[in-house]
Amino acid sequence: MSLETFLYNLHFDIDKVSPPDWEVDWEDAPLAYKLYRGLPVVPFSLDVPLTLEEWETPSKPDLRRIGHFLWYVFGLSQYSQTVLTMDSSEQKADLMQSFRRFAPSGGALYPNELYVYLKMEDLPAGMYHYDVAHHRLVLLREGNFDSYIARALGNRCDMSACFGTVFVSTMFWKNFYKYNNFSYRLQGLDAGVLIGQLLEVAKRFGFASGVYFQFLDRAINHLLGLSEQEESAYAVIPLSVEPTIWFLNVNDIGGFVSAAELCRELTTIQCNHYVRSRRVKEYSMLTKMNEASMLESTRSFRQIHDKENMNSEGQGIDLPPTKRLSYDLAAVCRKRHSPDKDFVMGKVSQQQLANLLQEATASFSYRNDLDGGDKHESRVSLYGCFYNTEGIQDGAYHYDSVAHALRQVHLGDHRLQLQYGMSADNVNLFQVPLCIHVAGDKDHLQTELGHRGYRIQQMEAGMLVQRLLLAASAIGMGGHPLLGYDTNLCDEIYKMDSQGTTSLIQIPIGPYRQRPWLMGSLHS
Repeated sequence: MSLETFLYNLHFDIDKVSPPDWEVDWEDAPLAYKLYRGLPVVPFSLDVPLTLEEWETPSKPDLRRIGHFLWYVFGLSQYSQTVLTMDSSEQKADLMQSFRRFAPSGGALYPNELYVYLKMEDLPAGMYHYDVAHHRLVLLREGNFDSYIARALGNRCDMSACFGTVFVSTMFWKNFYKYNNFSYRLQGLDAGVLIGQLLEVAKRFGFASGVYFQFLDRAINHLLGLSEQEESAYAVIPLSVEPTIWFLNVNDIGGFVSAAELCRELTTIQCNHYVRSRRVKEYSMLTKMNEASMLESTRSFRQIHDKENMNSEGQGIDLPPTKRLSYDLAAVCRKRHSPDKDFVMGKVSQQQLANLLQEATASFSYRNDLDGGDKHESRVSLYGCFYNTEGIQDGAYHYDSVAHALRQVHLGDHRLQLQYGMSADNVNLFQVPLCIHVAGDKDHLQTELGHRGYRIQQMEAGMLVQRLLLAASAIGMGGHPLLGYDTNLCDEIYKMDSQGTTSLIQIPIGPYRQRPWLMGSLHS
């Protein structure tokens, strides 16, 4: 199967992506977190703050504050037990036990890992892995790597002004064992959700941040000591107290750089780590896609120019004016819930809908290397099928974020179509008033960015999904991201073909009842 066909099937014909006889070996499942062995560790304080309501004054962090930051980004936050089935004859319950984090993940498998480069007074400068299971840092390389990282980014960031840099990676096996090749789509979305959470937490801690999607992959993987047959970096996110200088053009300083020449500057590190699985199966399509997406030279870095907004057509419905939501991020994260079968139908007011859509898109604005600076025209947008919403006729709409208005696309109750398009019955869409779809270019940015464009688009979609989930939680609703739906059917409902766009992920949002489970927080 060609890579182009693989990406097409991954989105439009998912039955062709994975073998029909795929069986999940639950007994040999990998851990949801990476465990290094035999390396120096730096424990974090467990006394984390329980509120993140006010934005902190920008100041250079210490080890304690970095620990709090990383915990809110990706730490283990809750432990839960859910009753799946009950055997009345034997009085036995089938329990599902899981660790939860503030950012969701497909199947709660968390294929991503976090690495951090830190330069602080109370910590040796160097490369660290965030050990989620023990809430601590594991030292991988000691030293100052400002110049190395700057050149791997094409000299587009003043690394000397940054106190740290976060690297988001993907471990292929961690969700391939369950989802087979479909995991490639999930991995980009999961990385995006994690980045979205990181950027929101960074704001509360007073950190300036930005996302680099384009970097020299082999150089960064070499720096982190990653085996590219097992794991690869997906995004680089510098952190500073004040906004750093972003150079608009590649190599404004220092000329072009290749990954090969950078790798020769550092010795190879081989670190022993534990994943639990004893029988790791081959995932050749994932490694082929990763190989095809890599950038070997900074000459390959690109910027994307804004495209004309084609989605401002259709009868407009002005939404009520709204201000940015003010909320305690810690409380909203704890309350965030993926309701599954727990949705209950309730009427949604225009003000609630306006708050949800405006907050999600306003908070999505972020600095990145595709625009060369502050983000302007978004490459992903929001559509929705709305039912039982005050003052809004049942139907399919596009949200025009610039005008803060809904553009009518296709009136009618689409819940039956959407339910038929689901590949599983884990959500009853007849109980859901708002079914949101994140949409993007149908070519998945491949024209501008090649095969790397697909995973970047999935990451941006995931980032917007996390903003939606946080906004939904802030207004008292739940959201459940889904990929098991008929993309072609949704595109037809929204008449997307004429726009050259497609739906990337489906998120039912609405009121819900509490699930019967035992759940405890993992903090002091």
